[in-house]
Amino acid sequence: MAVKLDKMSRKELEALRADIDEAIVQRRKSEKQDALAAAQKAAAEFGFSLDELTGKKGGRGTKSSSAEPKYMNPENPTQTWTGKGRQPNWFKTAIDAGTPAEQMEI
Repeated sequence: MAVKLDKMSRKELEALRADIDEAIVQRRKSEKQDALAAAQKAAAEFGFSLDELTGKKGGRGTKSSSAEPKYMNPENPTQTWTGKGRQPNWFKTAIDAGTPAEQMEI
């Protein structure tokens, strides 16, 4: 399928690019699903689930923190922070209000 790009207008070329970009995204999704299915099938042939082999728990989109919480919100003990990464709003608010960080340590 030869496309005469030099005969196309800029508008036609941009539309073609958008179509190609969308086709690439869709093909990647399809190939990813195929690869996942093949990996699950291969794992099952040996009597394992893919989650067992990869060490994942709970399926897609789960992210667990390996660090233990270091700080706890005194007003809501269910809110904790490891001390790494961005400070949560409750921590910033408490610090701004004069609460020392040591007082919020677990």
